[in-house]
Amino acid sequence: MKLARVGNKGWLTLIGGGEFSFGETLVADKEWVEKLGPGSIGFLPTASGSTDYGVHFSEYMAETFDREVRTIPVYRPRDARRAKNLERLEESAAIYIGGGVSDHLIETLEDSPALETIARFLGSGGSVIAIAAAAQALGTLARGVAGHRELSGFGWLPNGVVEANFDPGHDRRLRQMMENSMVQWGLGLPAGSAVLMGPSDQYEFVGKSFLLGDADGDYKVYG
Repeated sequence: MKLARVGNKGWLTLIGGGEFSFGETLVADKEWVEKLGPGSIGFLPTASGSTDYGVHFSEYMAETFDREVRTIPVYRPRDARRAKNLERLEESAAIYIGGGVSDHLIETLEDSPALETIARFLGSGGSVIAIAAAAQALGTLARGVAGHRELSGFGWLPNGVVEANFDPGHDRRLRQMMENSMVQWGLGLPAGSAVLMGPSDQYEFVGKSFLLGDADGDYKVYG
């Protein structure tokens, strides 16, 4: 697994999913929070479209880690072009991209100034956290909701795909994406598991991660 075009100065955390309100992401959250400097965490509710998501996430981070969260209101493509939102992203101590629907996240951020800003932020040493649908969107392809179609992802993980909320006993969807000629590896991330990718090809694992190098191959298990 390699980072693409985002440089090697920051930390990119992929979380497989899970409900923070039930403590399912607590161990993973401790790992990325410990790497942060001072300042507020910028939260993107884009994939879910929910205004409540940011409120609950803010409460969780304040109560559990004594960290401030500021919701950055990017819900539609025009929001991803607004100068104020770009400033909010740049001023964050970390950028957390919430879960929801990959289709909506990709449609909203694709080729946008906001996505470019997030990439620069990570490349200059910032921390970006993507959970569930957001983690999936960072791959070469992402599995869409409607009709199980394949979408072009953001390509931050060259030739790779991510399946969130992964169950190795029910891996048909990940193996199907691996059949695409553009895909060379697939990462299965169960809920609560995480991969942290940092400078100089550093990798840290929370829980188990399942790496597949061939559509019909066996998994390498990390963590």
